[in-house]
Amino acid sequence: MELLGVTKHVLLCNGASCKRKGAEETTKAIRNEIKHQGLTDEIHTTLTLCNGRCQDGPTVVVYPDGDWYKNMTPELGNKLIQTMYQNQKLDEFISYSFNGDEFVPPSQQKNENN
Repeated sequence: MELLGVTKHVLLCNGASCKRKGAEETTKAIRNEIKHQGLTDEIHTTLTLCNGRCQDGPTVVVYPDGDWYKNMTPELGNKLIQTMYQNQKLDEFISYSFNGDEFVPPSQQKNENN
């Protein structure tokens, strides 16, 4: 895989808990939306096993943003790729974000930025 030109790396959890909650379908939807949007040279995906946030599954992690998305569905996966294409985020589905030092929940991220 040539990474030159890649701007986002999307980690798609397909551990057992996430699979039970629809991760395989979400993975397919995300990958299809990337193709549909013509972003295969800009967004690289990696299928992972457990990312350790089973209670939030299916989990999708976007780098270099450092955003951990929770409760993803095929529909939300499509929306995520569409928002990424517009340099936006699905804020209401972020469980953790990297603040430059550590991963924090959105409530703490906002407090640190005030």
